[in-house]
Amino acid sequence: MPSTRRTTWVLVGLILLSLNLRPAAVSVGPVLSEVRAGLGMNAATAGLLTSLPVLAFALFGALAPYLASRLGLHRIALLALLCVVVGLGTRVLVDHELPFLALSMLALSGMAVANVVLPSLVKLHFPDRIGLVTAIYSTALSTGLTAALMFTVPLSHALGGWRDGLGIWAVVALVAAVPWLGLIAHDRHLARPERTITYLDVLRTPLGKAMAVFFAFQSLQAYVCFGWFATLWRDAGFSATQAGLLVGLLAATAIPLSLWAPTKLARSPDPRSLLFAIMACYFVGYVGLMVAPHSLAIVWALFVGAGTTTFPLILVLVGLRARTPEGTAALSGVTQSLGYLVAATGPFTIGALYDATDGWTWPLTLLIVLVLPLFAVAAYVARPMYVEDQLTSRR
Repeated sequence: MPSTRRTTWVLVGLILLSLNLRPAAVSVGPVLSEVRAGLGMNAATAGLLTSLPVLAFALFGALAPYLASRLGLHRIALLALLCVVVGLGTRVLVDHELPFLALSMLALSGMAVANVVLPSLVKLHFPDRIGLVTAIYSTALSTGLTAALMFTVPLSHALGGWRDGLGIWAVVALVAAVPWLGLIAHDRHLARPERTITYLDVLRTPLGKAMAVFFAFQSLQAYVCFGWFATLWRDAGFSATQAGLLVGLLAATAIPLSLWAPTKLARSPDPRSLLFAIMACYFVGYVGLMVAPHSLAIVWALFVGAGTTTFPLILVLVGLRARTPEGTAALSGVTQSLGYLVAATGPFTIGALYDATDGWTWPLTLLIVLVLPLFAVAAYVARPMYVEDQLTSRR
């Protein structure tokens, strides 16, 4: 396959892969009541189901660099998509909660691995266009997230039930596997240097710790928004459909910003001003929701959605703070696996605080407090540095 054609296929593959990195995690939420009724699922099991995405990100994301070094980046991308296809396509055929959970975890494991190797694929194939390509694939990721939130219920109604509404995302993932079928014959393994860059090596560096904290507190904010803000807006007087649309608007806000902000950050000699401006949107949105959750709901949804654009900016920094694809993979593994593990506590904590206080003032106050660490770590990781250099200095 000629080099130019292969590069085009890689870009198409990245876009289609990115579209499938969130439906497995968020498509259940809109039809959770129907899933529980159909499978006889109790509240505890439903809680476990909603926690599976962040657990999968934490557990399987840590394995991604090792798998990529053994199997190759293109093969691991294809294998990840096939896990998504099989998991999403077969879980809708079962009638019991345990196999549904197991097959959901299979789909989420593929999503988690792909999530970690994406920055390495960008570093390998587009080393001089990290900001642009990250912008493209993170926009596709946001599009897939928004589509799953907004269209799963209408598709369920149109196709005949929640099983079909969830199963359709397996078809989307199957289509995404096509480019990678042509790329595996020209696979690229992560280089295995004389001294292998391990997960623990990166975790011991200041940059590795800072990136994990950065990702953790950002993901915590996002998962609270996607998991609880529909309830917030229903409590404010909106119907279930209207509340769902507001959450969809929140998610959709990141689509145009994800297309612009990563490129801007990659070209900026001092990214702090952009990072601070984006993260400050959380403050405006949360304070607004405390003051006028109903009358200005659309405005606050736009502000909070803008704040979630911090996610693709972190992905850009993963690529910019490593010199090599293998360094990128290790840094991405530490950043995302440990970050998601910490982020898993967010929805539970906010839910418990909401139940204890019977309102949203204290949960929103806590979210505001939890934005503050983002500014501290952003100020550090925005400085020019490379994880390989910190590894060298420690040896």
